[in-house]
Amino acid sequence: MVALRLGVNVDHVATLRQQRGTRYPDPVYAAAIAEQAGADQITIHLREDRRHIVDRDLRVMRETVQVPLNLEMAVTEEMVGLALKYKPDTVTLVPEKREERTTEGGLDVLGQMDRVRDATTRLKDAGIAVSLFIDPAIDQVAASQLAGATIIELHTGDYCDGPTPAIRAAELERLRLAAIAGHELGLVVAAGHGIDYRNVHEIAALPHVEELNIGHSIVCQAVFVGFERAVAEMIAAMVEGQA
Repeated sequence: MVALRLGVNVDHVATLRQQRGTRYPDPVYAAAIAEQAGADQITIHLREDRRHIVDRDLRVMRETVQVPLNLEMAVTEEMVGLALKYKPDTVTLVPEKREERTTEGGLDVLGQMDRVRDATTRLKDAGIAVSLFIDPAIDQVAASQLAGATIIELHTGDYCDGPTPAIRAAELERLRLAAIAGHELGLVVAAGHGIDYRNVHEIAALPHVEELNIGHSIVCQAVFVGFERAVAEMIAAMVEGQA
């Protein structure tokens, strides 16, 4: 089993900043602390409505972040243009609805194959790795490979938010099967959404998952213990899950 990489999502540091329209707390500073604490990647979601991360954050992080930078974004012409301008190491294409609090569910690659394939091709031609954030469904895994992605990020929200042990067990099995299918198709498998310090162990133990992208729970923990310790505690929990 390969050692899991941790991508720290700093969106919710920006959420605090935007809530009051101040210059602080700065997600760029949070990204630097996360790096020092051992993060393998920094993840940000530049939403169309700029509700947390803004263009300045992407620009400055592209200049300062030393680990790989992963830009989550919708499949729109504006966002593809920004990605081609700033060239993050990885782009993760995600669904986006204006009314949602956070990303809900995976990208329907199968239902919008031409659009996703076109964006994926343009990004890859610019030297940017492309990941697709999808539900753990075998048909979406296969569609992601056909669309040209090299990475899939499995949506773990239905497992993490499952109201009963039986539902969580069923969702964990879906994740396991999707991870195996992705690996067999030659895709790098990542996972994310809703992962916290209690449920990360089961996700970390899934076969072939190489990377977790985690934000909200780390930012919440940082309120009490500081950002560096919050990141270090998540890394320790991931190692425990793989043991």
